[in-house]
Amino acid sequence: MDSTILLFLLQDGITNGAVYALLGIAIVLIFAVTRVIFIPQGELVAFGALTYALLEAGRLPGTVWLTAAFGALAFAFDLAASLSTGIDARKLARSAGFNLALPAALLAVTHEVAGAGFGPGVHILVTLALVTPLGPYIYRVAFQPIASASILALLITAVGVHLALVGLGLVFFGAEGVRAPSLSELTLELGPLLVSGQSLVIYAVTLLAIGALWFFFERALWGKALKATAVNRLGARLVGIRTTFAGALAFGLAALVGALSGILIAPVTTIYYDTGFLIGLKGFVAAIVGALASYPLTAVAALAVGIVEAFSSFVASDLKEVIVFMLIIPVLVWRSLTQPHVEEED
Repeated sequence: MDSTILLFLLQDGITNGAVYALLGIAIVLIFAVTRVIFIPQGELVAFGALTYALLEAGRLPGTVWLTAAFGALAFAFDLAASLSTGIDARKLARSAGFNLALPAALLAVTHEVAGAGFGPGVHILVTLALVTPLGPYIYRVAFQPIASASILALLITAVGVHLALVGLGLVFFGAEGVRAPSLSELTLELGPLLVSGQSLVIYAVTLLAIGALWFFFERALWGKALKATAVNRLGARLVGIRTTFAGALAFGLAALVGALSGILIAPVTTIYYDTGFLIGLKGFVAAIVGALASYPLTAVAALAVGIVEAFSSFVASDLKEVIVFMLIIPVLVWRSLTQPHVEEED
């Protein structure tokens, strides 16, 4: 291996690691607020990539029907809850607006945009608008009714949601793989290294997204509410923070990050309905290394995962996935030896 190959592998690893960093941060965010280890984060990435690629190809993405179906199901849950506790017309009206009117409006907008040649900018916005509501919808349907359950029960539910989303992905997107055109055709020569414009876009968007999340949590009122919920759910409820809303907001942010990640990788590789699983697991490895608590450590671990993956694909391509996922073993062993076991708190 000469220095040129080494540089190319490092570039590839950092590019992949930047995407894994976004996924890892999203997984940590959801776990901190809701205690859910969100295995289906990768499916949101795949849905974002498929939606953007199909819009770029001039086709109507199945995401419009998927979002409408989940929205209708979420409204049905709200209606059933309202009937059991007493009908609150104002609350039902808000639910109908978010769960029914919003997907209908997105369907109309997407129908006008698809095939109209508006360009990547509009397609990116539509993709984000279509995929982001899936987060709160999934939370309302699958996790809000069992929010007080144990972490193990929530994990089993997350696995079930993952399997359901993979099946729904096949139904709404089909088995055909798609790939989007590059977001930038720019190429920079740095000595022997060629840096593609797509890689630069990934670096820039990742840094901006991480900066925006930092600003949100440090400066925005809703961000501070999420931090309070993550630190102490009971204390957050006592000071008037609705933990149900905090959970929906956390899932919405994770869906937004997933959609953004999907847009970034759509020009890099061919995306299928089940592609997100492996991508999400690599973000999960980074989140575990970050102890499902530290955002900076998760980002650094994600870069390490990307670099290890790049070098593994060069040295032993058949075993690259095994090598990447084995990174989690020494971390778990070290934590089990250095941290005492405690029972889960209520």
